[in-house]
Amino acid sequence: QVQLVESGGGLVQAGDSLRLSCAASGRAFNNYLMGWFRQAPGLEREFVAAITGNGITTYYLDSVKGRFAISGDNTKNTVYLQMNSLKAEDTAVYYCAAAKAAFTLSTMRGPGIYDYWGQGTQVTVSS
Repeated sequence: QVQLVESGGGLVQAGDSLRLSCAASGRAFNNYLMGWFRQAPGLEREFVAAITGNGITTYYLDSVKGRFAISGDNTKNTVYLQMNSLKAEDTAVYYCAAAKAAFTLSTMRGPGIYDYWGQGTQVTVSS
């Protein structure tokens, strides 16, 4: 069992930065594919970024490439999402998730393969 707790959300202006944190407890997160998703009101949950358990490979939604960066700290069992140059369309509840099964480039972008989820943290970007 893995527990995930997100933090770091808030209200910022367009162009600002935020760093989200996802603290994992129960098992070391380097056993899992760790992902960030977001969900805006009335929309489906959307893949944002993911990082493999060994921290070597990262994946991003096209619209956040070059602005967001996912990373992990094994000593703190924490995954981060650094978000720069924020835009109003980045406004959403951001969720951290962990997947223990094997994945493909296609399946890892869908919420179905993730076994554990955090409670979410709100990010609001004013224009």
